[in-house]
Amino acid sequence: MKLTRSFYQDEDVTRLARAFLGKVLVSHTGGVITSGIITETEAYAGISDKASHAYGNRRTARTEPMYRKGGYAYVYLIYGIHSLFNIVTAPEGIPHAVLVRAIHPLEGVGYMQERRNSRQIKGLCDGPGKLTKALGIHFTDTGQPLSGSRIWIEDRNICPPEERISTGPRIGIDYAGEDAHLPYRFIYNHPA
Repeated sequence: MKLTRSFYQDEDVTRLARAFLGKVLVSHTGGVITSGIITETEAYAGISDKASHAYGNRRTARTEPMYRKGGYAYVYLIYGIHSLFNIVTAPEGIPHAVLVRAIHPLEGVGYMQERRNSRQIKGLCDGPGKLTKALGIHFTDTGQPLSGSRIWIEDRNICPPEERISTGPRIGIDYAGEDAHLPYRFIYNHPA
């Protein structure tokens, strides 16, 4: 059920961002399995995308995982508080990534609520910082292979119907100029 390495090798990051909708993000933390259906993603098109951390072929210790071949985690800290989980895509040397913005909780919901200090299920994982906290994903997980035993993505044959998928601009990237308006955000309106 885990996605194969070849799945991540597509150079069309927007096609992959959309293809991740309906896939299941799984984490294994402290002996606990937690998971959720991916319901929102954003594509970041490497060196040509002004919103990407790798824009202009920027290579730093933080962005280095983006240059690996697809199938690795790129997790970074924002505002000094939130870890954000990205999926590295494309062949090695092409720093494309897909930010997972939201999931619909599946396994381990009680653990997710405990990690988030929330009794609610609605809104538990409807933001990139919320879902990483709920799944126990931390910025120190950057570079983890998505074929391993810590974090992985599964295909459970959940096929979101076309009428439940919407597309729009990414959130919070006004600094990216005209690239801020690209339709690189994909949402699966899951019937919760």
